[in-house]
Amino acid sequence: MAKPVVVGVDGSPPSLDAVEVAAHEAALCGTGLRLVHAFGRPSVPLPPGCPPWNPAAAGVRELVDGTLAEAEARARRAAPHVEITREVNLGEPLMVLEIESRTASLVVLGCRGLGAFAGLLLGSTAVHLAAHGHCPVLVVRGRPDPAGPVLLAVDGSPAGERAVEFAFAEASVRGADLLALHVWNTWSERAHEGPGDPLTVVVDVERLREEEQRLLDGTLSPWEARYPGVTVERRLVRARVRPALIEASGEAQLVVAGTRGRGGFTGLLLGSTSQALLHHAHCPVAVVRGPEHREHREHREHRGHRGHREGRRE
Repeated sequence: MAKPVVVGVDGSPPSLDAVEVAAHEAALCGTGLRLVHAFGRPSVPLPPGCPPWNPAAAGVRELVDGTLAEAEARARRAAPHVEITREVNLGEPLMVLEIESRTASLVVLGCRGLGAFAGLLLGSTAVHLAAHGHCPVLVVRGRPDPAGPVLLAVDGSPAGERAVEFAFAEASVRGADLLALHVWNTWSERAHEGPGDPLTVVVDVERLREEEQRLLDGTLSPWEARYPGVTVERRLVRARVRPALIEASGEAQLVVAGTRGRGGFTGLLLGSTSQALLHHAHCPVAVVRGPEHREHREHREHRGHRGHREGRRE
């Protein structure tokens, strides 16, 4: 069996929504689901003379058992045949989930949380895992269009190749179309169209557009051959990158992006476009790290084989 899908659980409504999405993902790729709850020690020092903090005595076990039981019930309703396991860890959620990502095919998170997760998810937990995790990270947010395509943010960089692979595999197992959107501009995030466009004064814009089209075509062609059952729409847009992708996410069921594209600074592990999508997209966002981390390859290949079989049946 492929590596399991891991979902962070804290009992909040967003985390329970994430449990359902994670269960669905596990069912699609034929793997197990691991429910993970993390709690830390009290942040305030105990008064002198107090006994050491004991989670059992503090009623933590009963609380966690109830939270995980509710999460498991939601998961079983969403995917009755998925094998489900539970994991409870004492530690900061950031560290616990990063460690869990080492043996996971995918980590799924809600957009906000309670307790130890409160104020962290999206503020830092999702961003941290997207930058430092060892597998793709899917953040459940917005109102996805279940009939919409998988939206792939194409940047043409080597670091984005794994995101392309992930997006094709997701579209295949979901039975969805793939919208490959490549947003390009030059010099700045401001895109000028018309006679006042400063770019037209010094360069041949049409030539640049043709080069960007070749980049888009070259990025997609090898994967279209591997996933013949996936219908692909190629869309080339000259605009501001982040607003264009956020707007396009309104028609999608999932957005897939790499961690850093051609315009990113080399020292940054997570680019501004990925962060903007994590915070503002209208549907769930999957962030996939580049080729320097290949731990999720086994899972992607497993999904790919399933996708090929489905494609042949069509």
